[in-house]
Amino acid sequence: MAILPIIEAPDPRLKVKSTPVEKVDDELRALMDDMLDTMYAAPGIGLAAIQVGVPKRILVIDLQEEEEERTPRYFVNPVIEHTSDALNLYNEGCLSVPEQYAEIERPKKCRVRYLDYDGEEQVEEMDGLLATCFQHEMDHLEGILFIDHLSNLKRQMILRKLTKAKKASA
Repeated sequence: MAILPIIEAPDPRLKVKSTPVEKVDDELRALMDDMLDTMYAAPGIGLAAIQVGVPKRILVIDLQEEEEERTPRYFVNPVIEHTSDALNLYNEGCLSVPEQYAEIERPKKCRVRYLDYDGEEQVEEMDGLLATCFQHEMDHLEGILFIDHLSNLKRQMILRKLTKAKKASA
């Protein structure tokens, strides 16, 4: 297993729309395991394959705290079939937008369809933090960052902070 480099905004690769996975095989499972290790090392609670430079429709999520037992989730070719009218406000962050946070409103619940780690189709009702995290990661598959939900002014301020931080660390 390996820790992969995480692409950070404003890298144009994060704007690429991800393509469906042909089949779940050992190579894909190895990628998902590496994505999970990368997410844990960052640390984060969700990661899309595009964030590590792979434009495929793959997500990994684990909402557990470091000291809790890990409960990794794998989502291949995920689709949101339905969202609730009720909304939830959550202070979101992103491994590709380091140390920046903003309150984002998303549907409180969603019904999703995906292939699991073994390639078996699953349908699941999600709510709360899982629904928020899942929708955040799904946005990545469409080339959307959480900051794209903000006003242009707020988004530009965050992007300037990221550019300044990159220059300072170079």
